[in-house]
Order: sequence, then C-alpha cells, then structure tokens
Amino acid sequence: MIKHTFLLLILLSLLMPPPQPAYAQSGDGPVYIVQPGDSLSSIAVFFNINLADLMAANNITDPNQLGAGQQIIIPGLDGVSGVINTQLVNFGDSFRSLTRRSQVPLSLFKKLNHIISPSEFYVGVNMIVPVQEGSRNLTKRMAVGMGESLLETAIKQNMDVWTLAHYNNLQGSWDSMTGDTLFAPGENSEQKTSGLPSAFISAEIRDLPIKQGGTGVIKVKSIPNVTLDGVLVDHALHFFPAEDGTQIALQGVHALLPPGIYPLRLNAALPDGSKQSYEQYILIAPGNYLTGESLVVDPALIDPAVTDPEQKQLEGITAPPTPTKYWQGGFTSPAIAYADSTFYTSVYGTRRTYLGQGTDLSIDWWHTGLDFGGGTGFPISAPASGKVVVAENWTVRGGTTVIDHGWGVYSGFWHQSKFYVQVGDIVEQGQIIGEVGGTGRVTGPHLHWELWANGIQVNPLDWLINEYP
Repeated sequence: MIKHTFLLLILLSLLMPPPQPAYAQSGDGPVYIVQPGDSLSSIAVFFNINLADLMAANNITDPNQLGAGQQIIIPGLDGVSGVINTQLVNFGDSFRSLTRRSQVPLSLFKKLNHIISPSEFYVGVNMIVPVQEGSRNLTKRMAVGMGESLLETAIKQNMDVWTLAHYNNLQGSWDSMTGDTLFAPGENSEQKTSGLPSAFISAEIRDLPIKQGGTGVIKVKSIPNVTLDGVLVDHALHFFPAEDGTQIALQGVHALLPPGIYPLRLNAALPDGSKQSYEQYILIAPGNYLTGESLVVDPALIDPAVTDPEQKQLEGITAPPTPTKYWQGGFTSPAIAYADSTFYTSVYGTRRTYLGQGTDLSIDWWHTGLDFGGGTGFPISAPASGKVVVAENWTVRGGTTVIDHGWGVYSGFWHQSKFYVQVGDIVEQGQIIGEVGGTGRVTGPHLHWELWANGIQVNPLDWLINEYP
C-alpha cells in the first residue's frame, strides 16, 4: 500500500497541461518553454528540482514573474542541452516506441523521468523528452508484417535497411520481429500504431489525463468489419460509428473514484470469429473538488429508504446507450434563455453533508450536477437535441425531465415547477422544456442540470466548454 501510494504521488507530480509546440532560441540550455497554466512550483515538481534552484538559475526573484512562451533554464539535468519538451503517453504508446520516435537514448530517458521499469509507462502521464541537437523527431510509423524481414519492410518504405535499423536502434537487418513498430522521417500513413494488435489501425484517448468527473473519449480506427468493445476502470465501453470512419466510445469517470491507475482494455471481434485484445493502465487524476457548507433539509428526503430506490430508477433510465446520436456540435446552457439573470449557485463535484432538520440524521454526499440561480417560472431550455424519456414528478428530485441525447449521454433537470414536454418528444437544442421551480429536496428555487456519460454523472461544465466527441 505504501509503495502504491508513493508511486501514485510520483505519477501525479508528472501531470501538466498538454504541451504546445515550442521552439527555443539557441543557447546553453537545457531550456523549457513555459506553457499556459504553468507555475514555477509546478515546473519544479515536474522536473524534480528545488524551487529555489530554479529561481536562481533564471535570476527570478518573484515567483509570479512567469508567462506562457517564456524560456527558462532547468538546472541539474546533466548531459541534457537544447529544448526540453513533454509528451503525453496515449493508448498504444510503449516505452520503446516513444524512445524510438523521439530518438532519445534509453538511459537518458529513464534518468529524466525517474523510470525504473517500462511497466511504469501509463496512459495520461507526461514524459520529459529532450530535443537533442542534430536529432530528428520521427513521425512516420510502420510495422513489420507477418513473415516479413526488415529488408522487405525497408524496401516497402523506399528506404535502405541500414538507415531504418539506425533510426530504430537495431543491431542490423536481422534484429526485428513481427509486429514491431518502427519509425522514420516523413509523413505518417495509416499503419498500425505502436504495440496494438493487427485489428487496430489506431487508438487515441482525448483530453488526457482524464480527471475525476471527466468524460473519456476513446477513438479507434480498425480494419473493416470489426466489432469493438472494452472496459475503462470497471465500466463496459460501447462504441458507435463516426462520420470519419472511426468508432467512438464516451465514458464518464465517477467524481468519487480515488485517483490512481486503472485498466483500459479494448477488444476487437474479427469477421472470422477470432478476437484480439489490448490492455494498458491509465492514470485518473484528481478533480480537486471543493467541500461546501452543510445543507439542512427535510429528513424524509435524505432517508435511504426514499433516496436509494429513486437513485436506482434514475440509473436504470440513464444506462441504455442509444445508437442514434441526436446532438450536433457543442452543448449550450439550459439557462441560456435567462442567462442575464442567472449564475452558478453550486458546481459539480462539491462534497457536501445533508442534515435532517430537527434530527440527528446526517448524510455525506456530493453535488452531482450544476446549479443555476433563478426563481420559479424561469424557462429551461434543452442544451442539445434529444428524446424525452422522463417528464414527471419525483420525490427527491421534484419536477424531473430526462433527455436522451444518444450514445449513452443523458441530461437531467430537477426541481421544475412546470413541464412543456412529454415522454417520446424529440426536442431541439434551445427548445423550452419546462420552468424552474423549488420542488423536491431544495433550499430554494433553482435549476439543477445533470449530465450522464455511459452510466456515470460527469461535469456539465466540461460539455459547455468543449465539444464532444
């Protein structure tokens, strides 16, 4: 347990915002280009150096004197010069493929990233990758086919075998194996990605690292007529065809799931009845959610005998992944029709305690959606197109409408005073579906919006800021 906790702390210290392309002026280095969201403290933790040493090396007296695009020297990295970039480990990346692609010596890569074993290579972790002077980042990917020699692979790529062996740190034309992923300069083509079985052309997880309460977007391109499924953490993935020929699964990560390392497995069923699978561990990062004030409510509305059946009912309604994708583009606020008069009264993920008025009953829980201010009668609009699957009064949630947007994505709206839609209606984005109220378990009238992705409540703000999938 202690070892696992120590490893987790090291991995979490490697988390940084996804890097942007960075170029440094010539100099002694090593030089890191400051990215949006960086601080001197986070940079010091990332490179495992002392904050005071970092400030001294760059003649910085005020830790707030830092801006995106600024070049700073990273002290204490012996044997490293030039620009230091970071690369995020994605699904299918391997320890060997990243070192080959970046042309960084294995010993230096292990030293910079404090890696003891390739088994520590997790999806969602940023790795330090120095850009060595005179080196080339290799972007063209290829795989050694079944029964194929390195010479044959080189000829197919219009290369000589010794150059290909040199780029990939191979001893010679004999030093390769079937399925080995190789790299060379040039444009990438649709070749199988690093380490994945032959049924997968590519696989990618968006917006890494996935955080508590986040929505994982798993995008896979396979050979024709392949059926995909899989598991993220302990939830079965459901894949749907996208317009670009890929298959996409959307999976929420629970806000109470402890940060750490969890399995991500993809399965492919081929037309001949055979199956192929690939599993890799993925890092789930903290959501850094707040702790709110305790709320005093009617004790009957926090009694598990009342709340549990209603919760189970909601889970059953939001579980089926409808194959029709009703929405297009981004989601809009359900309070957009009265946006000038509203504000967030409570955000997603906030830890809170419910106290039964006049009793000793106390329930620790968390806020599963996003609350908007506004009084009774304010209009509620559909954040995206979909099909109404619930429009009725519930005990805890009061006036309740649930919209199925397709692909396992559902919106829920609680505490309504009026309904303007009924079960079976197809609604368009922006259509008024009801009115704000103070029904159910509330301390005052407001709109509570909840968003589900494959059976898990996720942060609605993510869906207002980003376009999915």
